[in-house]
Amino acid sequence: MSDHAARTHLATHDVTNQPPLGGDHDLLEEDTALREALAREAPEWVATRLAPLAREAGRDTWQTIADEANRYPPELHLFDRHGRRLDEVRYTEAYHRLMHLACDGGWQAVAWEQEGEGGHQAHVAALYLLTQVEPGFCCPITMTHAAYPVLRHDSAVLETWGPRLLAHDYDPRALPASDKRAATFGMAMTEKQGGSDVRRNTTQATRQPDGSARLTGHKWFCSAPMSDAFLTLAQDDAGIGCFLVPRFRPDGERNGMQLQRLKDKCGNRANASAEIEYVDAWAHPIGEPGRGVATILEMVQQTRLDAATAPAGMMRQATLEAWRHVQGREAFGKRLAEQPLMRRVIADLALETEASLALCLRTARAFDGAARDPHERALARLLPALAKFWHNKRGPAFMAEAMECLGGIGYVEEAPLARLYREAPVNSIWEGSGNVMCLDVMRVMARHPESIAALRQELALARGAHPDFDRAFEALERRLKATPDVLEAQARWLTQRLAQCLQAALLLRYAPNAIGETFCAVRLGEEASPLFGVLPSHAPLDTILERIAP
Repeated sequence: MSDHAARTHLATHDVTNQPPLGGDHDLLEEDTALREALAREAPEWVATRLAPLAREAGRDTWQTIADEANRYPPELHLFDRHGRRLDEVRYTEAYHRLMHLACDGGWQAVAWEQEGEGGHQAHVAALYLLTQVEPGFCCPITMTHAAYPVLRHDSAVLETWGPRLLAHDYDPRALPASDKRAATFGMAMTEKQGGSDVRRNTTQATRQPDGSARLTGHKWFCSAPMSDAFLTLAQDDAGIGCFLVPRFRPDGERNGMQLQRLKDKCGNRANASAEIEYVDAWAHPIGEPGRGVATILEMVQQTRLDAATAPAGMMRQATLEAWRHVQGREAFGKRLAEQPLMRRVIADLALETEASLALCLRTARAFDGAARDPHERALARLLPALAKFWHNKRGPAFMAEAMECLGGIGYVEEAPLARLYREAPVNSIWEGSGNVMCLDVMRVMARHPESIAALRQELALARGAHPDFDRAFEALERRLKATPDVLEAQARWLTQRLAQCLQAALLLRYAPNAIGETFCAVRLGEEASPLFGVLPSHAPLDTILERIAP
């Protein structure tokens, strides 16, 4: 938040050559790329519903709230003062205000309230905006959203939990779900010995005569451990099953879910992550026995799209921070925004942001169309892994480059770029790290060849629009003819190239020529560089930079 009447005449010097601080912004009105993407990808109601959120999320006070939620991270409270076990995590009021910002607007529910009618586009666009407020708290929003399709496997569970998940409200109290109007969901899958290889999980589920189960075992990572219920995996006689573990048992007593410690994470500090143990924890089986991995993957597919969207929102915030800074600061005789090298760096960051946003919203449209259109269903299987892999691989270098644009002031905690930089790796690791995403792309290609066929159709729509795109497309087609073992060895290159080619195709078809053609030259051309800011001498910088903000 901007400070009132800060003194600029100090004892030894005057404070000059500094960009203006703060101010309220409309995150939708000022985002040309977002408005254009929504106009082509989503029904009209989506932008209308997003408008109040964009104005509210752009208020300068939210950055102060976000800073507080990170400076005072969650605290573990295992016992009350008399030694009775609580297993609770306590957050600052700032965190709860952030949760209200998302849940009171129903952004964890909108995909299912308007399923097939633009709901996923609305959810993804809202997450893109909310991430620009504070990315860490979006984790429980994502998991609550993503749990809903899993609940559909059991009508009784859906009847009990569904209305609470969809409620436009947030209730942080540690109470049984029956005493609350709104509930949040978490998940707990990985264990120490297996990590991403969840089939090695050792947590045991013992089925009970009444149809419930009792779980005993550990989970190495449990995100948002103060959620009201958790989806988890455990072994029983049929194999690995999926189970719903509520925080409170049906009799109202605290469940046997014991928190061991909170993770001391590199970033993502506003959000708690815990190591837990299930000690005879009451659980409700979800889905077919022995098909737990397949069941919970319905949740994972949703969370992967969100994990692909978060870096796009972070890129947008970082680009704005860098652009506003260089517009207000002079060096070597003129504004930084007029310096040729700086202009190329900022323009390249803007290109990456637009490309990432375009791919996220195209994937969201595939999710919404999957139920009625085989082409969209085929894309929905493949695109989340592509987007999650590539957007998150770009994230850390992107944040570091944006931080450099500010210099030393960008490296200190008063600027949000330090927080964004620490946050940048988490979505790449969460829900499957880079290699897992690449292997998932290989799996989809092998089991669902219609998915790669659908992607080819999307790419073919841009054929002839730019020579660098055409050459990249032809090279991609040659690589796709390789044997499966060769493809797996080249899976990282292939996943990157599929993502970049689809980004390029979307920009060539829909963005101004300055955006699509420059993106193709710097990402797919012969002189493509891993560095940001290596743009052709003839790049239309003015047109690119004008789109960052009015």
